[in-house]
Amino acid sequence: MTARVLVSDRLSETAVQVMRDRGLAVDYEPELGADKEALFDRIGDYDGLAIRSTTKVTDKLLSRAGRLKAVGRAGIGIDNVELAAATSRGIVVMNTPFGNAITTAEHTVALMMALARQIPKPTTACGPASG
Repeated sequence: MTARVLVSDRLSETAVQVMRDRGLAVDYEPELGADKEALFDRIGDYDGLAIRSTTKVTDKLLSRAGRLKAVGRAGIGIDNVELAAATSRGIVVMNTPFGNAITTAEHTVALMMALARQIPKPTTACGPASG
């Protein structure tokens, strides 16, 4: 039987395709995470749940997730997952803490270059700074 994964928040098409290429049956429904009742009704059909920040994985939600084996958070933290409730049910919770490291480094370098070139101009509440 093929494992079914629900992606309930926005995720890149590449990430969804990677899961499909590895033999998972993926339902990509990026708006579902914001609708707690709809998610509550659907979660029982899935072995895996891929989320970002919108979906809240609560004890109540997990009580309906009889097949769920894993929750994957595409992002740094897992503050939107009730970890103790998941762990007590044997559900693995994981995240991707280094997923945005390159983007963060690029942004930092761009800001340093802007400062070196004095691109940002100091302003006051009344307008440009004099002098």
